[in-house]
Amino acid sequence: MSTAPVDFAARTAAHSMDGFWKDDLAHADPEIAAAIGKELARQRDKIELIASENIASRAVLEAAGSVFTNKYAEGYPGKRYYGGCDYADVVETLAIERAKQLFGCNFANVQPNSGSQMNQAVFLALLNPGDTFMGLDLNSGGHLTHGSPVNMSGKWFNVVSYGVARETETIDMDEVAAKARESKPKIIICGGTAYSRTWDFPAFRAIADEVGAVLLCDMSHISGLVAGGAHPSPFPHCDIVTSTTHKSLRGPRSGIILWNDEKYTKPLNMAVFPGLQGGPLMHIVAAKAVAFKEALDPSFRDYARRIVENARALAASLEENGLRIVSGGTDNHSMLVDLTAKNVTGKDAEKGLDRAFLTCNKNGIPYDTRSPFVTSGIRLGTPAGTTRGFGVEEFRTIGKLIAEVVDGLAKNGPEGDAQIEESVRQRVATLCAAFPVYPGM
Repeated sequence: MSTAPVDFAARTAAHSMDGFWKDDLAHADPEIAAAIGKELARQRDKIELIASENIASRAVLEAAGSVFTNKYAEGYPGKRYYGGCDYADVVETLAIERAKQLFGCNFANVQPNSGSQMNQAVFLALLNPGDTFMGLDLNSGGHLTHGSPVNMSGKWFNVVSYGVARETETIDMDEVAAKARESKPKIIICGGTAYSRTWDFPAFRAIADEVGAVLLCDMSHISGLVAGGAHPSPFPHCDIVTSTTHKSLRGPRSGIILWNDEKYTKPLNMAVFPGLQGGPLMHIVAAKAVAFKEALDPSFRDYARRIVENARALAASLEENGLRIVSGGTDNHSMLVDLTAKNVTGKDAEKGLDRAFLTCNKNGIPYDTRSPFVTSGIRLGTPAGTTRGFGVEEFRTIGKLIAEVVDGLAKNGPEGDAQIEESVRQRVATLCAAFPVYPGM
């Protein structure tokens, strides 16, 4: 056996990893770097009005892109299936404790990778295939995971949907109660993805108690408003609360589950891991912890208040400029705009507004006669613009710009009015320059 010393320098030279450690993205993958650069430019140069999107802080982005990307941490703090989880435990424990403090609850699971998976975990924990639950109809503003027939929630379970009244376009609690008494659901879901009015959690609690159902709130859209005191909290009325962590909460794209009664702890935690997921995305858990800390700062309450204030200003401006708001207004961060009277589809409006550097999404309105791929409306939201610094006056201006583009579409069809759209682009550029996104990046 040779006793000569190993020449590590020679071995290092022969197997150099210099490029692996030193090359930035622009050198390692110019195509992806270019796409990211263009996305940054898009976010800087266009006004984001999609209600389910926001602009995360530099700190959140840094945590999401951290070395925790490398770490597997199956299990929970103190009970991992992998070694080397000391600092993963620190990060996840901080995220849990901050979530509990932020929303005033006893327990939290911060591992769900998405909003869909957090809701699936609740179903896995509490339902068997074929069991009955109730949720808001997709056509009335509910989410896919609240029982849509094309989603797992609608395929595996017996779904009884409730909707909004045709006259008021708001939830009819008498209808909810009647359907609950008839169907005896195991779970009743309150919360939606395109509903602009305040949720009456005490009324849902009374109905759930009457029929013996678990009350689940999916507060994904309003969780930032709840955290900031700008919308009533689902606690203590709801048994389980789920939420994404982006949208109005302004964190990374992910999900959480919250609850108060310890009897749900084991089934919910087991449903997330090992029921649905393997190792949590620890870099995203770290980013969630950062976002929760930001939301615990007193300044976040002002932010949440301004989101709602700005939404009401935008809705009022749109109505003043000839566009109808579903249900007559908004109590939260979002609104549905009915384009029927203009004979403009949501699909065409989305494209026309994008050409004018105003980003939104087509969306069905209650009792829509058009398909989900075309729609009669658009959905608008104010979280991202509020993060940018826009106030009431800026959103009143944005409402006028939207109406101008829609009027051009009403006059000229799907191609719109190129002159109007160019004029709007110029005014959008002025607004964006005054309120920059990620300066210095």
